[in-house]
Amino acid sequence: MLKNVKILDTTLRDGAQGVGVQFSADDRLAVARILDELGVAYIEAGQPSASPADADFFAKKPRLKNAKLTAFGATARKDTAPEDDAGLRALLAAETEAVTIFGKASRLHVNQVLRCGPEENLAMIEGSAAFLKSRGREVIYDAEHFFDGYREDSAYALETLSAALRGGADVLALCDTAGGALPDEAERAVRDVCARFSVPVGIHTHNDAGMAAANSILAVLAGASHVQGTVGGVGERCGNADLVTVIAGLQLKRGIACVPEASVPELTRAARAIADIANLTIPPNAPYVGGNAFVHKAGMHIDGVMKTPASFEHIPPEAVGNRGGFAASELAGRSYLLERIRRAFPGKSPDKADPELLSLMDALKNDARLGLSYEAAEAGLHLRIQRHFTNSPPRFTLTQMRVVTDLEGSTAVLNIRAGERETLSAGQGDGPVHALDQALTRALEDVYPQIKAVRLTDYKVRVLNPDGATAARVRVLINSTDGAAVWSTVGVSENIVLASWMALSDSLEYYLNSKE
Repeated sequence: MLKNVKILDTTLRDGAQGVGVQFSADDRLAVARILDELGVAYIEAGQPSASPADADFFAKKPRLKNAKLTAFGATARKDTAPEDDAGLRALLAAETEAVTIFGKASRLHVNQVLRCGPEENLAMIEGSAAFLKSRGREVIYDAEHFFDGYREDSAYALETLSAALRGGADVLALCDTAGGALPDEAERAVRDVCARFSVPVGIHTHNDAGMAAANSILAVLAGASHVQGTVGGVGERCGNADLVTVIAGLQLKRGIACVPEASVPELTRAARAIADIANLTIPPNAPYVGGNAFVHKAGMHIDGVMKTPASFEHIPPEAVGNRGGFAASELAGRSYLLERIRRAFPGKSPDKADPELLSLMDALKNDARLGLSYEAAEAGLHLRIQRHFTNSPPRFTLTQMRVVTDLEGSTAVLNIRAGERETLSAGQGDGPVHALDQALTRALEDVYPQIKAVRLTDYKVRVLNPDGATAARVRVLINSTDGAAVWSTVGVSENIVLASWMALSDSLEYYLNSKE
């Protein structure tokens, strides 16, 4: 079995094709630095012939310590000599050590998309690879629609790889461009290619059938030594293979090195940082790095994890830089609350019959009757437990609030007392919650400058009693981050602004407490 594979990250190229994903020039530099620190082998940063922004990035290319910056483009167009092709010239102008070129491996695409003959397609592939190789570039050849082509006419799909190899390609990457391949056919095709060709074979999968990560891992087990994908699986349509899942799966479960060993515990931090830069939210149930990836709800699971974590956790969460936890619910039971009390108050160890524990359980049941559910608001529960067992004053209190909304937006005016200091602060935003957030941050940043790092990443509202119509009680759930950690808080009220204030103020209170 292979001992290591090379990772090509295409978050800045293929990932940027995802709907809603857009990177500024500064964003690109930040993402490239994170990936370089993670230790990937290649960073495919864009297609210089198709995007002026990509070309500009390569012109101002960052200095990388570990990764090779890689430019991406197509083979020469039909009826065009490689040396006259604008796309290939743009690849050379990018002055990267490695380049990726893609060509067609499917007869359907050759006939219906390129509208050229199969032999002409082979000549385009071979000539393009040879041209770039003669200019001193490392050539990674992406066989586009390879698995579809292999299914249609395996002999021709394999011949396109031979053409790339005759041109001097250093890596043959097999692409599941439409994302429809299933694991058995992907493994079979990769195994066949690896048996026929002596150069490194790569895999590039899309997730349209939900199999991108599985296909990538199986490809490596079948002999591939080069994996392409994106952090978080971002990309066009259903996205690409999530490199976090692939790296963690191969490195932790099969002992196949993808990045330096010290980088694996940095996967959660890196994934969240890149999502933050892209203005995306990592789904709570994302494998390995999601906020709920190691959170348990059922009492039996909680009891098992508390006794032996391996009973319900496939890896220690710390192995990827994440952390475990328990969700507060009617299924959690006393074992869960005991663990949460010990976490909130190290050294405090009540037993299951302790009156303090029973009192807390009654308080939480009353909260539940009001609609305060902490199941998705672990930080909110942590604060609730602290407040139940201590009389310590909050770090700040609201003495006055006024929120005005008109067609131009919202304005919030707050009077905040923090310690001995009372501050009148105003904030403007697109809506009342945005305005509250701005006003509260301004009121507190002189006393607690660290809160400047905090930002709201998600905001959800649920109506608890629809029969109440416009006077119904609502529950507001807020997710916040400082770029490293992610936490959730909750508020309930008939007034949506007050419910939002409860969740927002608890978010900052929790953050400040966590920094002690």
